[in-house]
Parts: sequence; structure tokens; C-alpha cells
Amino acid sequence: MTDTLVDYDEVLTRYEPVIGLETHVELGTASKMFCGCATTFGAEPNTQTCPVCLGMPGSLPVANEAAIAATIRIGLALGCRIAGWCRFARKNYFYPDIPKGFQTSQYDEPLCTAGHLDVEVDGETYRVEIERVHLEEDTGKNLHVGGATGRIHGADYSLVDFNRAGIPLVEIVTRPIPGAGAKAPEVARAYVTELRDIIQTLGASDVRMEQGSLRCDVNTSLAPIGSLEWGTRTETKNVNSLRSVERSVRFEMRRQAAVLDGGGRVLQETRHFHEDTGTTSPGRSKEEATDYRYFPEPDLVPVAPDAEWVEKLAAELPELPAARRARLQEEWGLSATEMGWLTGAGALGLVDATVAAGATPADARKWWLGELARRANDAGVELSELTITPRQVAELTGLVSAGTINDQLARQALDGVLAGEGDPGQVVEARGLAVMGESDELVAAVEAAIAGAPDVVAKVQGGKVQALGALVGAVMKATRGKADAATVKRMLEERVVGS
Repeated sequence: MTDTLVDYDEVLTRYEPVIGLETHVELGTASKMFCGCATTFGAEPNTQTCPVCLGMPGSLPVANEAAIAATIRIGLALGCRIAGWCRFARKNYFYPDIPKGFQTSQYDEPLCTAGHLDVEVDGETYRVEIERVHLEEDTGKNLHVGGATGRIHGADYSLVDFNRAGIPLVEIVTRPIPGAGAKAPEVARAYVTELRDIIQTLGASDVRMEQGSLRCDVNTSLAPIGSLEWGTRTETKNVNSLRSVERSVRFEMRRQAAVLDGGGRVLQETRHFHEDTGTTSPGRSKEEATDYRYFPEPDLVPVAPDAEWVEKLAAELPELPAARRARLQEEWGLSATEMGWLTGAGALGLVDATVAAGATPADARKWWLGELARRANDAGVELSELTITPRQVAELTGLVSAGTINDQLARQALDGVLAGEGDPGQVVEARGLAVMGESDELVAAVEAAIAGAPDVVAKVQGGKVQALGALVGAVMKATRGKADAATVKRMLEERVVGS
């Protein structure tokens, strides 16, 4: 069944969107949250389990101190209050990938509360209030075999991998974010982008959305403009790319507007996001907190972070992304608009790493925001997903600066790097892309161009020097772009203008 949709601009004439985000981050600890099992991604199914993470009778959990420290650091980076005393709770619900029949989480006593994160969209700053940052354990992973969607409906059978069960999982919950209006989808994306950058800077997680170490549940609701009450929200589960966070908000706004326009009622439910179509579909009705029958975890002592320890963790925080942007903007001499382009394209870290690898800031920006951004857009992926590293881009800019290749040849070298043929220097050598010096071959190409266009030669010699460009183009075409245009122009001037 295809959902009826309202044009996005039309939605905004009648409704005010309110968004909220629940972001789950798998911490990069060596062992799980309550046991000593490894957390290596991609291991053979069910090889990283033990009686504790499988919930066997008589097994007792022990909290992972490194995970608690990482959660506190995330809370500090978000300006949260750190609890002097908190505890874990049992969140009771049945699902095949929860071996214990409950998830050890935090409920009314989270580790971090009342923070905020400022994000910028099109020059305007939006403050996202953080309700809580709490620590829990991840679930296992269901694999539905057969069928066309990879989901349980239509599958032939299902398998469960418990390797992920018990991995430390931080959940960062925002308060509702009103007032974003038309920018609501972009604000949602900007928030997750900034949060990802902070967590990566802290070294708390590799935040690889494609592997599930960063997952986002996106809440969206609409209310008639001027209404004193917010609308009913839907929760789009486990959105796993920045682009999809934005697309899911945009789609839900259009879908919910159609429901409300038709006199219907938006259901409070979870929804699945479909990457291929950019649409959502119903999941299940949304549970309330009472449905989970929370109660304090009897097998774990409360967590009481020492104030001196928290102060030590705060003092050890690295330079955070906002401060880094301000510093780099000054060092590179960029305007606020230019810095906005870099951050909006997700290129700041890539450019910084490219500069650190030896490129100039101008060259690094040129290639990441130009040719590489175009290729990422054509492929429908993020810049960071391209199969080229900042070191390779720096090497490419060095080859151009040294005159080994020109921009046209550099684009051909990029083809080879992205195809997995090696580093830029290796591709240039293997493909024979080096700029042609003033060789016999180039001399022959120049003289052939002159001999083949006597009318152009006559124009140049008659005073229309700009006509020389046609001859330069002919030589560049004959040499398949391998000649240096400035050298070609000089050689032609010597032979035509000076003759």
C-alpha cells in the first residue's frame, strides 16, 4: 500500500513539526558491559558469549568501569549533570534477541541529565536540549532468511546471533525540539552529525552507522499551527545513515500531514525506514514505560561516581568539534560561510586530515568539496564512505603541485584510486598519466595542430591572439590531456606569434 503524501512546502503552511531523537551508541570497549566477552565486530555468530550475557541461571553481572567512564565523558561533552548516585534497572520485555528476557538499562536514575548541544543550519543556531544520557546493554541480532525485505514478514526462517548481546550501549535522548519549522529535517541531521563527531573525538566509539555502532530512532510529530498541544509522534527505528535521518523526518511530515488532512489520526507507533525508497512503514504500537515493568537490578550495586574522578575525566576531554571548527576557521582564514560549506558537506575532518598529511588547506578543500563531493553525490554516499583516504588526496595534490599531473589527469588518477588500483602515484605510473614534457611527441603534436589550422594561425598572426586557445585545445586533445597547457601555449606562441 502506497502512502498518500502532501507536498513538503504545503505541509509547512498548516502544521508545525516537532522532532526528537534517541541515539544509541555502542561503546568501543574491549569487553561487554557486564561480562568479559569480546566485542569484536563481524566474529562468527554466537562465538562471543558466556553464561552472563546469555542470562544463564546463577550467573552474576559485574559493571564495566571503562563503559561508565566513557558515558560520563559523553555526558560532560554535552554539558550534562553527572549523577553522584544512580543504578541500573531491569527493562522487561520479550524479544528473541534478548536472551535474559529483560534488558539491563537505566530508568529513572540515569548517569547523565540536562545537557544541550548547539547545531548550526544555514547560519542559524538551534539548541537541542538533552534529556538524559544513560548506559545499558545492547541486544543480540535477528537475521531473517528468505523473503525480499530482510524482515520477519515473508521470511522462511529466522536466526539469532547473540554476539552483540551485552555490548555497552549509551542512549542519548533529546527533549522535543520545536521551532525548527522547514529546517526540521536538516536540524535532525545536523544534530546526529555533531553528536557523531563529538563521540568520535572522545574516542568512545567508532560510530560506524553502517555497522550499527551508531543507530538513531527519529521521533516526528505534527500539530496545526497555533495549536497549544503537540501532535502524536511516530518513532522511526534504527535509522542508520545521516542522509536517512533527514529523509525519514521529511517523509513522516508529508505522510502525517496527509493523514491529518484526511481527518485521520496519527498512530503512536514505531516505523521502519526503507533506504531504497526513502519511505517508512508501520512496525508496532509504541509501548509506554509502564509496559516494561522497570524495577531496580538486584544483582548490581548502585553506581556512585567519585567527584574527583569526574573532575579528572572532565580535565582530560580533548578539543571538541565546535572549538576545533573555530580554531581551524581562523588558521585557514575562512569565512563563516566557507566553514559552513565544509561542515555541511561532512568534509571538515577529511580536509583537516588531508592538511595534516601535507596538502595545503586550499588544495584539500578544492578536491573534497569539488570532484570528490560530486562523486559522492553521484554514488548516493557520504564523503567519508568514498574509498579514498586523506593521505591519498594529499598525495594527489602533491603530484599536481609538482607538475607531475594536471587537474584533468588527476581526475583520471582518482578513477584508479577509487577502483582500488593503489595510491595516486602508483595509478599515475600504471596508467601512464604523467604530464608530457617538451618531448618529441609534444613537439609533433604542436606542429600538427599548427599545420592543421592555417586559418587559426592567420588570425593569431593578424593580431587575434585569443584565437591561440583553439590551437591549445587541439594539442590537449591530441595528447589526451597529458600535456601541460601552459607549456603548450608557450610552444605555440614561439612558433606562431613569434614567427
